[in-house]
This record gives sequence, C-alpha cells and structure tokens, in this order.
Amino acid sequence: MNEFRIEHDSMGEVQVPKNALYGAQTQRALNNFAISSLTLPPRFIQAVVQIKKAAAITNQQLGLLDSDLAWAIVSACDSILAGHYTNQFPIDVFQTGSGTSTNMNVNEVIAHIASDLAGQPVHANDLVNMSQSSNDTIPSAIHVSAALALKQQLFPALEELHTSMLGKAEALADVVKTGRTHLMDAMPLTFGQEINGWASQIESNYVRLQMLLPQLLRLAQGGTAVGTGINAHPEFAETFANHLGEATGLAFTTADNFFAHMSSQDTAVAISGQLKTLATSLMKIANDLRWMNSGPLAGLAEISLQPLQPGSSIMPGKVNPVIPEAVCMACAQVMGNDVSIGIAGQSGNFQLNVMLPLIAYNLLQSIELLSNASNELADKTIATFSVNMLNVQRSLAQNPILVTALNPIIGYEKAAVIAKKAYKEGRAIIDVAQEETDLTREELEALLNPEKLTRGGF
Repeated sequence: MNEFRIEHDSMGEVQVPKNALYGAQTQRALNNFAISSLTLPPRFIQAVVQIKKAAAITNQQLGLLDSDLAWAIVSACDSILAGHYTNQFPIDVFQTGSGTSTNMNVNEVIAHIASDLAGQPVHANDLVNMSQSSNDTIPSAIHVSAALALKQQLFPALEELHTSMLGKAEALADVVKTGRTHLMDAMPLTFGQEINGWASQIESNYVRLQMLLPQLLRLAQGGTAVGTGINAHPEFAETFANHLGEATGLAFTTADNFFAHMSSQDTAVAISGQLKTLATSLMKIANDLRWMNSGPLAGLAEISLQPLQPGSSIMPGKVNPVIPEAVCMACAQVMGNDVSIGIAGQSGNFQLNVMLPLIAYNLLQSIELLSNASNELADKTIATFSVNMLNVQRSLAQNPILVTALNPIIGYEKAAVIAKKAYKEGRAIIDVAQEETDLTREELEALLNPEKLTRGGF
C-alpha cells in the first residue's frame, strides 16, 4: 500500500505522508530541519490560527473573499482551536528565522480541512494567507500568544501566590524570629514582616508586567512583506485587530509603525527582561524557604515544609525541600531563556528579525515555567509550612545582636564588647549586659524585648 501522496509547490513535487493534513512546504521543512525534538508550543500555533481566522473574516468583510470560502476557513480554524489536529504541526523550532515554515504549516492544514468543508480547493497561499505574510503573522503571533499567556496563566498565578503570602503573613504577624544579613544573625523581625517582603516583590513584578501588556497588544499584522502593507487592503490592519480583539477579549490594536514591529522584537525582549526579574524574585524566596527549612537538627530548622516525597535512595527518613528546588531550576531556565531572547532580539536584519521561532518558544516557555512555579510555591510551600517555635525562640533568646538596641545608651563599642563576650561564653545577651552595664534587669528586659525591636525606633 502506498503510504505517501504527491503534493507540489512552487519548487516542484514532494512526497507527503498519505494521512497528513499538511502539504509540500511543511514536508520540505520536516526534511530540512532535523535539529531538535522541540516544536513550537500549542499556544503559539493557536495564536497563528486565531490570526488566520480573523484574517478570513476581515477579508470577507472587505469583499476580498467569497463568503462560502471564508466560512470554510473559519470553520477549519475553529476545529483546530477546539484542540483537534494537534499532531499536524511537527516543525522544529530551529527552522527558517522568519517562521515561514510554521506559517505555511498552519496555512496548509487549514486549507486541507477547509477544502473538505467547502467541497472545492482552498489554496493555502492565495486564500488562507490572503492579505498576510509570514513576516507580519509570526511577529503578531508572538505578541498574541504572549499576551494571552500572561492574562490566562501568569497573572492568575501571581495573584494566587500574592494572596497566599498575605494570608501566611497575617497568620504569623506576631511570631518574632532572628533576622539575618550575610547569613549571619541580625536584629529580629516577625515572620509576617519577612513574608510581606516576599509579597511585595511579587506585587512589584506583577505591576511591571502589567505595564508592558499594552505594548504586546500592538500588532505587526497588516505590514505584510516588509512593512509597506503590499497586497493588503488599506483597511485590513485595523479591521483585523478589531476582529481578533473580539475573539480573544484583549484590546489588540494596529502597530503605530509596522517597520519597527517587523524588524525588531524589542517588546518581547522587554517582556523577557521582566520575566527574568520575576525569576530572580522567586529564586530568592525559594532559597529563603530552603535555608529556613534546613536541618532538621544541624540547620536553621525555623520552619518545616510539607513532606512530599522521600529525599534519598540510600538515607532512610530524609526529606528534601523539593518544591523550592524545582522552582529554582525553573527560574534558572528562565534566566537562560532571557539570554537567548536578547541575542535573538538583536538579529533584526534590515526589515525582518530572523530568530522569531526561538523568541516565540523561549518567551512562552518562560511564562509557563513561572506560572507553574508560582502555583506550586503557593500551594505546596507557602500555604503549608509550619513554624518550629521552640527553635525560633531558642535562637532569638541567644542572639547577641540584640545588643544593638543598647547602642544609643552605652555606645557602639561597649555594645560590641558585650556581644563578643556573649558569643564567646555562649550566654544570653541580657545576662552579660546586666554584668557589664549599670542598667537594671527590668530596664534591659524592656530594651531588649525582641517583639518591641521589630517595630523599630529608639
């Protein structure tokens, strides 16, 4: 039985698997690009399909596309958007830098499905790709997919994490612990103050990403080949943006300058930079949790994270902080993605950036990783850790740095002598201070009260 059919394009005939919905140009890409096992994310493919659907509706409205053919194309797009045919988009991320192979892959699959629906041939270039080019479609798809991923994935995840932190901070608002700078004992603070600091970091990252969202909503679609809009109706770009906005719920607009949006990927680079900032925040928080959980006997052991799985294949009873570790690895990947996106972003040669698939893949992966990491951190660490009160209180009582509160009364140098003696002799700071100063026990208890010290002032 013949397992192939013959398809043709402008370069000639190509053998294509008999059951494949794609055509010659997709097959050429499969033959040419065998660099990795990575393909563009489903979210990106769906963004391209959304673009094709909005373009078909726009072309029909502008009198360029027959209504029956437009219906067939739109119906084909809807079928793909519903989750069908996901195995028909197999092209490697590392392909032609414009993403033309992926654009034609989508065009060909839609054309095949639409042809069956219409009962007549639907041409991938002439009809599905009408008023478009890979050169404006792929940059637009980067913006569309990233904007939807932020709205649907990352923003809700950050809101959940922020809420979880605020709830934990409130629950532990009055629990005083030893502060640490340079990993060394420092003045006390409350768990509530510490966790509120984390929450503020998350909120700041959320705000910065929200501020960049309007830039993602500006689309290159309508610029076609080089930014001039050749072969597109003068009203195409604006009408298209309106239809895409209605379909997605986001207020997409036409770019103020097609040449800039097609030749550069500055917005994607900026978004990636903010994702890297979020990754550094999450890594800091995850590592704080790891340190606070360290032990249970030879570490800080201030908190106990929820035990999730055995921690060793050889050491019975060992349990590790697996979620913070996983979060840190995800953050490291995001930081690496940002480097790649930065390199790719400067690869805008004249009228087109030629590393678009790489930008699309890394940007969406970073958003997905940070979304999932935030959810895991909220659900399996912040919400579930418990405080080891005995260890916290013991460390706090033995902390010689509390002597800092006596600086205004006895001076820095005298306070340093007391702290060093307390360290050397392993004694409570209040006992040594009582020996070395004229202050009464009652005065020292008031001055060295850890809870009072968390409120600052004299």
